Amino acid sequence: MQYDIETNILSWEIAKDPIDHCLELGNFIIHLSKGKKPVLIEILNASKFVEQKNKIKLESIKKQIMETN
Repeated sequence: MQYDIETNILSWEIAKDPIDHCLELGNFIIHLSKGKKPVLIEILNASKFVEQKNKIKLESIKKQIMETN
């Protein structure tokens, strides 16, 4: 996990697979492989994420990942 203070982006590399496409969900950018496997997650405005973490609905995120082409 890496935080860039200048851009206020938190990056979390989950896998080493090649990135095929990404899904934008509000302040989240989820980079996916061809098989829809999450590879990298970026959190924009990361300092605000800490305040909002309890509002995240992981099931909603999973559903949106599976619905992407």
